[in-house]
Amino acid sequence: MTDQPTPSPAGIDDAVRAELTRLRESIDNIDAAVVHMLAERFKATQQVGRLKAEHQLPPADPARERRQIDRLRELALSANLDPVFAEKFLNFIIAEVIRHHEAIAKEA
Repeated sequence: MTDQPTPSPAGIDDAVRAELTRLRESIDNIDAAVVHMLAERFKATQQVGRLKAEHQLPPADPARERRQIDRLRELALSANLDPVFAEKFLNFIIAEVIRHHEAIAKEA
């Protein structure tokens, strides 16, 4: 007999499977937190959209967007996250926010 753990039916060592499960549970928790944080962010940007519509301000603010992108790139670098990815992610969010602001302005 060896001291090796018995492989699971999928051919993965039980210790490896347990570690995968632990890591995946952590990822699932982080994903849930990201979704909740995005929901909070969009609640705030909806309020911004209503304020902009009320005062006939444009849906987009390119200068602010550039500052936010620069800021996020710096945060990404300090967090050892690819700043190109961070910028793409923020650009996706910004595009969605602008779409929401345009819709709010049309309703006003």
